Amino acid sequence: MILALANQKGGVGKTTVAVNLAASLAERGERVLLVDLDPQANASSGLGVRVSAARSLYAALCGKCSPQDLLVATPYGLDLLPSSVELAGGEVEILALPEREFLLKRTLTDLTERYDFVILDCPPSLGILTVNALCTAQGVIIPLQCEYYALEGLSLLVKTLRRVREGLNPGLFLFGIVLTMYDGRNRLSREVAEEARRHFRWTVFETLIPRTVRLSEAPSHGKPITVYDPGGRAAEAFRRLAEEVRERARQKGR
Repeated sequence: MILALANQKGGVGKTTVAVNLAASLAERGERVLLVDLDPQANASSGLGVRVSAARSLYAALCGKCSPQDLLVATPYGLDLLPSSVELAGGEVEILALPEREFLLKRTLTDLTERYDFVILDCPPSLGILTVNALCTAQGVIIPLQCEYYALEGLSLLVKTLRRVREGLNPGLFLFGIVLTMYDGRNRLSREVAEEARRHFRWTVFETLIPRTVRLSEAPSHGKPITVYDPGGRAAEAFRRLAEEVRERARQKGR
């Protein structure tokens, strides 16, 4: 199952979900590949991996090497295709290529069959890299922060998914919405969660990802939360989310 983590709004916990969902799935014995498509390379650094342009996804997209040569086996049971800042400049190069929307799909063709789950961590934009991810993915997971204005931005992303499905990737579907930065003591958090469930019903995962200090600290140590704070609330939340993702994947005939 190839899943894109997408939201054009920054600061919603998208990379946090990508890294920790991937680690939690791997913890349960799934074969997982995390693809870092964000030039900020936060998913890579969040797993303790720092690379040059020559050893990042940028090199594979440019045809300078095979993606198999770039795979990083992490200590957390999952493989990583890392990113680097050069990928930002690579967006301009991609725009000049024929069938540019399918460059990532062609690049990963021989790789994805090795894995049970391929998680694509998109940039916080609706640019060509995100479109490539949406043309490669089977399903999309949207992280939605439990804060003001969250639902307004969601409608734009849903429209983009519809356009990609109609014109480029007919099999694409909304796999789920995961509510992030949830604080049950905060009335606004509760109201946003209720509103999301009212509008999107079954699409919203039952698991709520809490706002915790330990979850914020984990990336600076290059560890997923399930390793950095294995008994904490956030780690348990991501384990529950992983189970929900596995169950939905089974229902979709993974």
